[in-house]
Amino acid sequence: MTATGISIAGPPITRAAEILSPEALAFVGLLQREFEPRRRELLAGRAERWERLKAGELPDFLTETREVRESDWRVPEAPADLRERRVEITGPVDRKMMINALNSGASVFMADFEDANSPTWENVVEGQGNLLDAVARTISLDTGEKSYSLNEKIATLVVRPRGWHLVEKHALLDGAPVSASLFDFGLYAFHCGRAQLDAGSGPYFYLPKLESHHEARLWHDVFSVAEEQLGLGRGAIRATVLIETILAAFEMDEILHALGEHAAGLNAGRWDYIFSVIKKLGHREEFLLPDRGDVTMAVPFMRSYADLLVRTCHRRGAHAIGGMAAFIPSRRDAEVNAVALAKVREDKQRESGQGFDGTWVAHPDLVSVALPEFERENQLDVLRDDVEPNAAALLDVRSTPGSTTPAGLEQNVSVGIQYIASWLNGVGAAAIANLMEDAATSEISRSQIWQWLRHGRVSLDEVSETIDAEMKKLDGVPRIDEARDLFEQVALDDGFVEFLTIPAYEHID
Repeated sequence: MTATGISIAGPPITRAAEILSPEALAFVGLLQREFEPRRRELLAGRAERWERLKAGELPDFLTETREVRESDWRVPEAPADLRERRVEITGPVDRKMMINALNSGASVFMADFEDANSPTWENVVEGQGNLLDAVARTISLDTGEKSYSLNEKIATLVVRPRGWHLVEKHALLDGAPVSASLFDFGLYAFHCGRAQLDAGSGPYFYLPKLESHHEARLWHDVFSVAEEQLGLGRGAIRATVLIETILAAFEMDEILHALGEHAAGLNAGRWDYIFSVIKKLGHREEFLLPDRGDVTMAVPFMRSYADLLVRTCHRRGAHAIGGMAAFIPSRRDAEVNAVALAKVREDKQRESGQGFDGTWVAHPDLVSVALPEFERENQLDVLRDDVEPNAAALLDVRSTPGSTTPAGLEQNVSVGIQYIASWLNGVGAAAIANLMEDAATSEISRSQIWQWLRHGRVSLDEVSETIDAEMKKLDGVPRIDEARDLFEQVALDDGFVEFLTIPAYEHID
């Protein structure tokens, strides 16, 4: 690998010389030069598809890939430490969070550079350092009040890089920002890929926000080049894809097939999935959704999506991972805990009954709640032959029960503004009203308001009054006025802003 011209425009960060070594940047630069044109082409394809949806097209299964769906093929068997995924815990690449998550008793820890991370330059670079230390098993923390270090037995580490739509503005190649996906992936693979294999694990990833199998194929090719350049061996890199867009739900077979030897499974990313339905189809009244709390995994269109995901995965020998339990147990209110934990158990019982091999939780205290609901190592033998791909069922949003209420509006405003303020202040996983909110849930909050305004379910005066009332409660929160402005931009503008994190990224260093 040769020098590639990557320059760093970020502020000084401890350990930057180690993490951003010339060799590491040369590897990222190689990936950027090779794959940036395809990334841009695929993003242009997303925009064109979105315009067709606005013009009346509806998602459907692809005729040109029918053979992939109907033929008999399977993904490779999972590596030894990815065969049992009963409970997976997620969180940002914060040092304390990583130690607690790895020690939590979960099967897997997903270290998140995406929805649970505010991508300040400090968070991004220090997060890579934390991963390096975690892989070396030297990660520790002493706060003065408490010391943290790894247990002998820890969760399997899986890393989620940022999505194809994002860039890393502090790393420039020929004067242009590099892909955040390639930056996050490249640094971790370069520093930790071989070390993970030598330790009996491997470089494992979660892939966010995919909208087509073509985007999965791009990841396949990135992985293949990385394996060759780093001497990892073919198929060493394994990836689980979050099916968190309505378009990807129609291409699950194709996505696994496109990943080929790198495929490990699919995950039902419920919150972003709901957001995607509103974003791609919310201009049509038949896709109007009620209050966020009414849109559970038991409503028809969400259950159809989850059932099809399990069927698709198990038919191909891939793991199917369920959605997030975002509740944060209260240290003071036992009654709140009892009600919420009962709902968590019910949710995990439903997932296990559908055939999922495992599930997600956001807090270490929920590991012991979810684990008993997944008794076996996996449920790959649960083939769900009773499920047939059905486009109408996936699009049956109209049958969702519930209504638009003032309480729902208040929740969306509160979560939306508070989360953006937290993000601007460098915290991407925010505890709000006993729930762990991240970018995905904030996206639901602002997109629901946009949709409700468009279809006359709320008035602009009602939204403005609710925002004013919320701002009084948040007086004194750092950067709260900035957060309000951003929230109003992404929730109230006539044109739908594709991701709130894109304009928000301009406000952080």
